[in-house]
Amino acid sequence: MRFLGAQDGKFVFRLAKPEQQLLMAMLKLYPCIPPAHHQLTKSGKPRGDDPNQRLLDEALFEQRQENKKLIQAFVNDSERIVETEKGFRMILSATDLEWLLQVLNDVRVGNWVLLGSPEDGAPGVDVNEKTAPHIWALEVSGHFQIRLLEALRAGQTT
Repeated sequence: MRFLGAQDGKFVFRLAKPEQQLLMAMLKLYPCIPPAHHQLTKSGKPRGDDPNQRLLDEALFEQRQENKKLIQAFVNDSERIVETEKGFRMILSATDLEWLLQVLNDVRVGNWVLLGSPEDGAPGVDVNEKTAPHIWALEVSGHFQIRLLEALRAGQTT
């Protein structure tokens, strides 16, 4: 994925066909962070006993549902991702870019959690049939996050 530039509040990227397919695969994985991962406290208190925890769980559920709808709209928006002779051109507003970073972060962190939250990241995990898909998703989502963050930084200096 190559950042082509920012103009009029829009960030423009070029993606090769395999990159576009990888990005779509990452979006299909959302959400990845297990719902039980988000807790208000570290106490051993059961989650269902705290009304504030229930409010957090409900808010997170609603946010995930909204993000799923936004992902579907994003994937189907022929003006955001346009096929070209060289692959695809992706055009994102600053809001779209921030949202996409959040979704990709959920995929990355969720797969890290599913790997057992290794201290040194995926390299500290044995690669096998069970862990390989999580390592792959963690690394690919991280790749896209880096490209988006670089574009965000470059777009702020122009």
